[in-house]
Amino acid sequence: MSFKSGLMKGKKGLVMGVANDHSLAWGIADVLNKNSAELAFTYQGETLLKRVGPLAKSIGSEYILKCDVCNQEELEKVYEFLKDKWGGIDFLVHAIAYSDKNELNGRYLDTSKENFLNTMEISCFSFTQILRVFEPLLTENSSVLTLTYGGSERVIPNYNVMGVAKAALESSVRYLATDLGDNGIRVNALSAGMMRTLAGSAINGARDMFKFSEKHKPLKYNLTLENIGSSGLYLLSDLSAGVTGEVHYVDQGYNIIGMPKIKDL
Repeated sequence: MSFKSGLMKGKKGLVMGVANDHSLAWGIADVLNKNSAELAFTYQGETLLKRVGPLAKSIGSEYILKCDVCNQEELEKVYEFLKDKWGGIDFLVHAIAYSDKNELNGRYLDTSKENFLNTMEISCFSFTQILRVFEPLLTENSSVLTLTYGGSERVIPNYNVMGVAKAALESSVRYLATDLGDNGIRVNALSAGMMRTLAGSAINGARDMFKFSEKHKPLKYNLTLENIGSSGLYLLSDLSAGVTGEVHYVDQGYNIIGMPKIKDL
């Protein structure tokens, strides 16, 4: 059931990392919009603009801004644009990650230095860099959210360097929450369960891993983008005013399972 309210009325925020209408970032943006938030989006490259543009316009967003998170100049242009248009932002969603698909396969031991550094910069350090740039724009009692995955804590076949990057990202959440807490800014991560997304499809064997998690998670119904979006709404709204530095699992309980029931093996 769709949850609609005026919970985010008067709040403005930036969503970075929407890839298409199946992406987790879009699930969060859609629910934020339904609860009266005003949104701006970023994209990288013309291919993504063709996907993000129509989605943003479908919910009445006027601001679709080019931004490569590895490009300091583009980050600063987005900052200046939003400062001019809004003066400040009440929330920010970071849903950006990348690794060479060819290295999301086989052994982590064989990760190249080049891909390790590139993966860490885009998937982890970009979060810190974005907050460094946007800190003056974040209003008091604002909320920041990034996306992670259970491969940060446990070995997931072929997730490899992305698991290491997500572990570093979760640690960054704790340090950033401490740094920004004096300004009333909250920083949290949402860890989603296995879903059929563009990002997930890059991992070799993703289909088999999806089937395994579907079989062994405590809640058996299909995890939906609205499930992700509703939890994102909680973490970005005043409902979670006392929550910061946390990793919030939205995986239907899969993260609590140490070993499946013997009869299910």
